[in-house]
Amino acid sequence: MYKKIMIIAILVLSTGNLFAQEVKKENKVAETKMDAFVSKTGTITKFTDLFLPNLKTSYEVAEARIRKVNSGLTTSYFFQIQKTGKYSNPTASIEYSDLLEVIKALKTLMLEVDKDLANKPDYLENKFVTVDGFQVGYYVSKEKATWYLKLEKYGSETTVFINDVVTLETAFNEAKTKIEEQKITK
Repeated sequence: MYKKIMIIAILVLSTGNLFAQEVKKENKVAETKMDAFVSKTGTITKFTDLFLPNLKTSYEVAEARIRKVNSGLTTSYFFQIQKTGKYSNPTASIEYSDLLEVIKALKTLMLEVDKDLANKPDYLENKFVTVDGFQVGYYVSKEKATWYLKLEKYGSETTVFINDVVTLETAFNEAKTKIEEQKITK
């Protein structure tokens, strides 16, 4: 009898592990360069905004600025574009090195748009995406190209449509110039 009780007790205790639930690890959300830079703990972080002319879009006006971020002994510069939405204010924070890549990509896209229009596709989309998820590009539909910016990787109301690509080119170049001026004067 004693052996039976011991065997049953061992079986009951050992089968408990079979029904144990696995602890689910949290999925780490990808941080943007801005998030990574400003989320450093144990350091003082200072934000300085330098406003640029607003970006005229098809349906609204988007605010443009340079954000200088000092975190400890490190300084970084971001070109920010912010759209005022109904429920949130989506903001693109384009780090300086990414801004240089966006400017190069925009030049390439501007060269390709006429070729894409000439092909008369039913629908075509051509875009450049940064590491942080900011997008600049255009789509062709009904023999017309529409330029756009997608300010944030996730969420609704994050797309801004632009009437004229020269507006984008001017805004990006002004931001680049302003950041370079700030780097000199520190």
